[in-house]
Amino acid sequence: MDNLPQDPFMLASFINMKLRDEYPTLDELCASLDIDREWLTQRLAQCGMEYSEENNKFW
Repeated sequence: MDNLPQDPFMLASFINMKLRDEYPTLDELCASLDIDREWLTQRLAQCGMEYSEENNKFW
């Protein structure tokens, strides 16, 4: 997780790009990149974003 963007908006952009291009679910992304899903969702919630399973992205 050390190489992830620190800015929450940049982090959301990075994660959404990965979800769009490489991972069909947030769980698969988190497992592959060794990211704690709870940490990620809380971090992005700080800037008002939440994960949509239907759209497979944060917004």
